Amino acid sequence: MSDDLRANSLDSYWMPFTPNREFKADPRMIVGAKGMHYIAADGHKVVDGTSGLWCVNAGHGRAEIVSAIQKQAAELDFVSNFNMGHPLAFKFADRVAGMMPKGLNRIFFTNSGSESADTALKIALAYQRARGKAAKTRLIGRERGYHGVGFGGISVGGMVKNRMYFGSLLTGVDHLPHTHDLAKNAFTRGEPEHGADLADALERIVALHDASTIAAVIVEPVPGSTGVLPPPKGYLKRLRALCDKHDILLIFDEVITGFGRTGAAFAADTFDVTPDILTMAKALTNAAVPMGAVAVRQDIHDALLEHADGPTELYHGYTYSGHPLACAAGLAALDIYENEGLFERAGELSQYFEDAVHSLRDAPHVIDVRNLGLMAGIELQPRPAGHGSGQPYRGAELFRYCFDDGVLIRAPGDIIALSPPLIVEKSQIDQIVASIRKGLSKVA
Repeated sequence: MSDDLRANSLDSYWMPFTPNREFKADPRMIVGAKGMHYIAADGHKVVDGTSGLWCVNAGHGRAEIVSAIQKQAAELDFVSNFNMGHPLAFKFADRVAGMMPKGLNRIFFTNSGSESADTALKIALAYQRARGKAAKTRLIGRERGYHGVGFGGISVGGMVKNRMYFGSLLTGVDHLPHTHDLAKNAFTRGEPEHGADLADALERIVALHDASTIAAVIVEPVPGSTGVLPPPKGYLKRLRALCDKHDILLIFDEVITGFGRTGAAFAADTFDVTPDILTMAKALTNAAVPMGAVAVRQDIHDALLEHADGPTELYHGYTYSGHPLACAAGLAALDIYENEGLFERAGELSQYFEDAVHSLRDAPHVIDVRNLGLMAGIELQPRPAGHGSGQPYRGAELFRYCFDDGVLIRAPGDIIALSPPLIVEKSQIDQIVASIRKGLSKVA
């Protein structure tokens, strides 16, 4: 590490989702990024196997996005969108609406996936009240779901560590079972054969609480943060039908799967299932400026306008909703996705990527490989209790090995998650997989 970086105290910054003491004892600093690579503080290049954090879908340092941000900052750095507006926000909303599944043509801007999830839940509750069904307040999430870190998103989410420290969270929440089944579906390529019937758990929840109390179901089409869990064949269609049957809104959290990750614009397109509300963030601006959005069915939007009990129809928003710089970055990102055909490219590369990650089936400690589009999860055998290593997770050791070897992976616990930028080359896919194989041979 360079002297000037070492001179900076590492103490002040409380890092998110990080073992702070461990990191600060042996920091991994990034000082640059371009295309498919990060540049570490010691100068070595690191292939980005994770699109930053599921978000840099067009690769790093795109000149078109940089230029758009610079130009917008010089013209209009900020304006509140409370009772005012700026042209780019309306233009960007039109562009985003044009990409959505049919009917989801009203766009509410946020600043992150967490805010998008909480916004979607609030819109669902407000809609039920507006149409005279104020008793429909219950929200249904799913085990192993991740919907950000707001109190609403944590409440409907299903990650134990994210929930257990923060009290009772929202009341009136229940959870569907997750769909991950190692016994039946290990080493599945694409959608698993078994598990569509797990959607029927919604019937049990309806029987317990009654549909008249349930506002919405929120799921990720493909849970990403808990290890890339493709839905069983027919599962999402079954869930859509059950929501229709019981007059329950269906929300898709596409913060991870949106903008080409599954080989189509959105996972809703991949699975041919249209939700009532769809959340997005991350690749919306290619991560150049923080931004999120919620796409809503027009009749939901219209109901709130028609039945408002005051001039302001929705008492919700953020200081930075529709931020000018974010809109500029987003428009430039959408241009890149379209002009370079990156969503289609992801679909074309998906078979090569699938074959590459499944070649790790015989690598040490691997108990499952699963994939869809340009996303994959590689699950490792947990270490036995009382293992002598100070590190309980093989994945954490593998992460450090691969980083030093010039490859960035994500390894929460014992699941390796891969989501390379959509500009990835086949040779770089090979490099990522080879590094993982080498690392697994060194991890005890």
